[in-house]
This record gives sequence, C-alpha cells and structure tokens, in this order.
Amino acid sequence: MAERVIFHVDANSAFLSWTAAYRVKILGDSEDLRDIPSVVAGDKASRHSIILAKSVPAKRFGVRTGEPLFQALEKCPNLKVVQPDYHLYVQASRQFVSLLREFSPEVEQYSIDEAWVDMTGTRRLFGAPRAAAELLRQRVWEELGFTVNVGVSSNKLLAKMAGDFEKPNRVHTLFPEEMAEKFWPLGVRELFSIGPATEQKLLRIGIRTIGDLAAADLGLLRRYLGKQGETLWHFANGRGAENLTPVQPENKGYGNSVTTPRDVTDRQEAHRVLLSLCETVGMRLRKDGKNGRCMTVHLRTGEFVHFSHQAQMPSATNGTEELYRAACQVFDEAWDTVTPLRQLGVQVTRLSEEPYQQFDLFSGVSPAQQAKRLRLNETVDALRDRFGEDIIRRAKFTADPAGHMAGGLSRDRRTGVTKPVPPEF
Repeated sequence: MAERVIFHVDANSAFLSWTAAYRVKILGDSEDLRDIPSVVAGDKASRHSIILAKSVPAKRFGVRTGEPLFQALEKCPNLKVVQPDYHLYVQASRQFVSLLREFSPEVEQYSIDEAWVDMTGTRRLFGAPRAAAELLRQRVWEELGFTVNVGVSSNKLLAKMAGDFEKPNRVHTLFPEEMAEKFWPLGVRELFSIGPATEQKLLRIGIRTIGDLAAADLGLLRRYLGKQGETLWHFANGRGAENLTPVQPENKGYGNSVTTPRDVTDRQEAHRVLLSLCETVGMRLRKDGKNGRCMTVHLRTGEFVHFSHQAQMPSATNGTEELYRAACQVFDEAWDTVTPLRQLGVQVTRLSEEPYQQFDLFSGVSPAQQAKRLRLNETVDALRDRFGEDIIRRAKFTADPAGHMAGGLSRDRRTGVTKPVPPEF
C-alpha cells in the first residue's frame, strides 16, 4: 500500500495577491501591489476598516492583519489602500482549486484560500512528494500569478502545520520522523487550534512547547481542560489523520451584515438597512435555487454588545419582499427603539428547495401576485447581474442610492465600472 501523502496548499496573503495578480495580468498595471507597502481594507471613511491582507513591504512597517486601518496609516502614511473585491476572490479561488484538482481529484477546501490535496499514489505522475509540491507551487505562480506555501506530510494536521512554517512561496515537509526537530520545539501557541486563552492555561501548568504538551500526562490534561485537553494531546503527538472530505456540505444558511457609517437610532433608517441586506441575501438564495423558513436578525450596539432574535416565516421563501417583511418584524420585536446600533445583519436558515410557496389567506397577496413578484425578482437579478447593481434600485433609496445593496462585494466590481473577471484569471 502506498505511503499516505497529504499537501496543504495556502495562498500567500490571498486577497492582496489576487488583487495584484488581476491588476498586473489582466488590467496591465505596471505597479505590483506586492512590491510596495499596500493593504486590502475597507473604505477609509468607514468604521469597520480593518486590514484584511498586507504586502511584505507593509509588514516591514509593522502593519498587521486585523488591525484598524487608521493605525496602519499611522505606521506607514504612504500605505496604498485597495478595497476588497469578493467577486474577484471567489473567481480566483475557483481557479486555484481547479488547478489543484489537476494534481489529484481528492481536494478538500478548508477556506477560500487554502485546501488539502491527497497526493497518495501519485509518485509515478509527479515524482517524490517534495518534487511534486515544488511543481505545484511553480504552476500556480506561472499560470495564476500568485504564490503559495505547500506543506507536505502524511496527515492533514501535520501538513497544515508545515504549510505555516516560513513564508512566502515555500515548500516544507513535516513527516512523523521530523517532529522532534521541526515540530516539538515550537511554542505551544503555534499548535493548530490553540488560542491565547488556552495558551495561558497551559503555561500555568508548565507546558510551554508543543513537545511539553506531547509528553504531558493525558490524565492531567483531561482533568484540566476536559475533552479539549485530550484532543490537543493527540495534535501535539502528530495525530490528526482523518480522511479528506472533498464534497463540501451544502450551505445551511444565507446571511449578510453591515457596519453602518454612523449609529442607527431611527426605526425607518434601520428598516432601510434591513432592506438593503435582504436584497443581497435574496439574490443569493434565488441564484442557488433555495428558500428559507427562518429569519434571524443580528444586532450590535454602539457599545459592541451583540444580540439576535429570530422567527419562523409562514412558508419557505426567497422573495426579497417576504424576507424584508420578516426581517422588519423580527427587528421590531428585538430592538428597544433607543439603543444606538452600529451593525445590523440578517440570516435565513431552515433551507429547502421547494419550488412553491404556501399561500397565506391573510397576507392579502394572491398566488398570481406571488408568482408575479418572483418573476419580477428574477428579472431584476438578471439585470443587475448583467449591467451592475445600480441599473435598478427601489424608491426607498432615493436619498441614499449608494446604500441600496449592503455588504459583500466591491462596489466597483458590482456596478461594472471595472472589467469583468475573464474565464482564465
């Protein structure tokens, strides 16, 4: 039986790399964002502007992923800021995964920019594991225009740990026989799934390295951390060999949220935000042929306190009007009318593919009217998909045309200002 070989492939600073590659390869820009201090972040005027990705030159100024944009600009006043473009990222991710499948059909996508690849039994096709990883890394660069780290091992856990070693654009191995040299000397915080709180608990009982954790008494860890302690002990000993799951589970819910430019203190303003969110969520539901029965509204106050409320809808639906009506009802039940809100979100769950909606005698809407609304929604979706979101908007947004569809994509991409992503990015 062939020795098991697993790759973990991770795009380096994906959002910035994909933006840079698109601008250089497709738009023909002479300036490469990866060669200058640059970041991907939200609008400078927005309160939710945080660093989503950074270039290596930006990192040299101390810019960190996740920090507020204003802090990054204090460190590097000449920092070039580009807004995120999630449509571009989805396209780049699909092409990334498609290339991985040329090496093996067994690909499990872990996130938008990283995946595991089961390379067991491919030695005759691509050579030894490290040589195959180098070939994969080179092909991603030559064909897609961005760099990746490839971790190579005999299971998913160790492959991911290897992929997180020195970056960018590297291949690293971490087979069981290499653990004593490469793995166990690392600080315990470096172990997959350990956060700051767990790190502090482990430090309090003298566990400072992954090797300390691997050699610790399992009974002590169970008493101190419960089942998590046993799981971490297995991880520290390099055991995380579950099989890849190439088929991703279906989406269990569709949601979207937005941090508002200023605190929302007015019910009508809140309803407008909810409508803008239902527009984008409804489009996604209809595109995937899904309907939902449960509406949840998520709220975050000006003091960063989060709370939510939900209710069942009369029938499964993907109609923007029905979603909006349900969201407003849930919101009105949840909000005290005085607490300022800085973030609102909607989520639709209990999904189905029912091709019909239950007719409600008390709604005042006939089946013919429901069918007409569905056709209207689908027509609006098609127009926005072809000509950009601003081709049509509701009258409620006359005073704020820019906010009629909240969350998600770069407005430039959505409105068709820039060129569409071609089939071969």
